[in-house]
Amino acid sequence: MAAYMRGVMCLLSIERSALLTQRSGIIVETKRYVRGLRRKPVKVLFPENEKGKVLRPPPQSEDAEPSVQRRKEAKVTSTREHPGETDFVKTRSNVLSDVTHAHVGVTKDQVDGLRFERAFPGDKRLAKLVSVARSRRFREHQGKILLEGRRLICDALDAGAKPQTVFFSTVDRLRELPLDKLRRATLVKVKFENIKTWSDLVAPQGVIAIFSLPDPSRLNFANNDHSVPLSLICDNIRDPGNLGTILRCAAAAGCHNVLLTKGCVDVWEPKVLRAAMGAHFRLPIYPNLAWDDVESRLPKPVTVHVADSSFNSDRSRETEAIVSHKPSKAGDYDWVSTRPNRKNTRYEEYDYDSDSDSDSESEDERSSLPRVDTQLYHDSWAQSPTALVIGGETHGLSVEAVQLAEKTDGHRLFIPVVPDVDSLNSAMAASILLFEGRKQLLKLLQTSGKKRQSKAERHSS
Repeated sequence: MAAYMRGVMCLLSIERSALLTQRSGIIVETKRYVRGLRRKPVKVLFPENEKGKVLRPPPQSEDAEPSVQRRKEAKVTSTREHPGETDFVKTRSNVLSDVTHAHVGVTKDQVDGLRFERAFPGDKRLAKLVSVARSRRFREHQGKILLEGRRLICDALDAGAKPQTVFFSTVDRLRELPLDKLRRATLVKVKFENIKTWSDLVAPQGVIAIFSLPDPSRLNFANNDHSVPLSLICDNIRDPGNLGTILRCAAAAGCHNVLLTKGCVDVWEPKVLRAAMGAHFRLPIYPNLAWDDVESRLPKPVTVHVADSSFNSDRSRETEAIVSHKPSKAGDYDWVSTRPNRKNTRYEEYDYDSDSDSDSESEDERSSLPRVDTQLYHDSWAQSPTALVIGGETHGLSVEAVQLAEKTDGHRLFIPVVPDVDSLNSAMAASILLFEGRKQLLKLLQTSGKKRQSKAERHSS
């Protein structure tokens, strides 16, 4: 026994020296020797009636024995040359097999012939929802928008918008959408708790979709037959709720299109989408335009009018404007800023003798502002293709808007209110003016239609 132990100790010392050269592979072999010392012989039990029989392995063919032997030798050689690699290969094969089985399980889920996937924990596609919903830069850079709710998604699909990914909580929610228009979209089933976490709504509907940023010129609008030659220009509308309400009023009034300047809030923001109630897919909306682009998208010829409601500072001016209708300067009513743009101003040093120079400079700035006539909102102002400019409540109208009104012989339209009452909300003022313009244009179209009919009858007679 002592000799046997000395032999084992000698073998361990040899293995220890080999460990310094071959590292982890020998550790496995050493453990095998240690396990061999701890093993006990296996006791073979035979049935009582078959004690004298000898058990032999089943016969194998001659061709099979060399192939099995070659496999064993190859396995031993690979283990010696690349120790520890077999464990990695086994782990990798197990992971690939699990992924394959999971993928096969996902593709089996179908609803009315459409395959859908089941979201797994840590799915990166779910994080994109928050990015698309909250980041304007991400929406513009990736060219994607987020729509939530059955009605809004259906409006987008009917207009021809292209869906990319649709997340839904139940199959019944998915069936509420036109499935024939979701053939090229990726359908993902998620838990309703996750949708409730992402959603900004108090009562989420359980369906959210990511669409490609639509091109207004390629969408199909169902209300084109009811539109009138009236365009709406939004100038410096910063409040999402106001912009969404204005878009909703423009769609209801049958506007030809809506043009948004660069100072407006993003038209695809979730709050704007909720307030607009599907107006994005009922008329063309062109966002983030410069004033040169705004003028190029208007019909020729066109008359541009601006909405003015800033008569609160001096009621006598309002009475004078209503009675006389004389042209006045825009800066007199504080509805457009008379200060120069500091970003485009170059500063130089001058010596001022008195304050008279600064006073004369301010007077020159005010006199250079455009002059437009004042007119009540219910007078005849929409007698041809018309555009209406609505300014923001904080910054008001820009100088470019007033210059465009002066260039096209437009007017300052205002809605008189009772004394000691603040001016109307920009969305409320827009709705009053838009429906008044629609009424005047429809009356004009009816009159022109009757004239044409009478002329045709005369020629026929």
